[in-house]
Amino acid sequence: MLLSVVVLVILTVVIAATVLGPRLLPRHIRLANTADRPRAFGSEMAWLAVRTEDASALASALGLGQLRPANWSSGIGAIYDPEISGSIVFISPPIKGWTIVAGESLPIPAGEGFVDKVTPLLQRLGGHFANVQYFAAFPIIDFYAWARFEKKRRFRIFAIGEAGVIWQSGKPTLEERRLGLSFLEVRGIRERHGDLGGELQLYPTEEHVFAIADGWSLNPMAIESSASPPGAGWIADAPRLWRPERVRKVA
Repeated sequence: MLLSVVVLVILTVVIAATVLGPRLLPRHIRLANTADRPRAFGSEMAWLAVRTEDASALASALGLGQLRPANWSSGIGAIYDPEISGSIVFISPPIKGWTIVAGESLPIPAGEGFVDKVTPLLQRLGGHFANVQYFAAFPIIDFYAWARFEKKRRFRIFAIGEAGVIWQSGKPTLEERRLGLSFLEVRGIRERHGDLGGELQLYPTEEHVFAIADGWSLNPMAIESSASPPGAGWIADAPRLWRPERVRKVA
């Protein structure tokens, strides 16, 4: 129930930002396209890491429009601006063979009662790129997610919120197991009241998400120390299709 309320709040913010964002962007954020070094991000954020250096092809595959040149500083600043963050994404210049698409506007796996918009997005990208990854870390609502598609195949997906696990497929990867995030079976005492059978898992934090991202591709909190050359990317309007949508009940 709490997760549904949070998702509805996020939906309201996204709709408001979509209406106001394009109008407020020139006033609140001055986009610079002078090449600069990578800027760290990740907390209270969702992002894609795609194995490609063709950022234009990635933007096209995502259906992104209204691309405006933006370097790391102005791009990361824009996706954290509370007035417009819900309606835009930042497409990074290539970094170590990966291109990042980051923004609060990326869809999140909201669980039962909401249309899953993340899996189809990753499957579509998997048709264009060999390695597609998704991450989300929103400590304020205790929501964390990670997913990985390789060669069109769903390799691993996982998401957890205050209500528990809401999105899961595939076995925990080596990176997850090293962090102690593998499932442990808890056997209850048979024939006693209050049997505790089920699964137990160490609840993740944003640091776990960053560590998994580091093992799979790039840790967004550590990219400032990378040896990547200066570059510039784009700010783009997020598609309306990404907005949260409740499952329609059939009478």
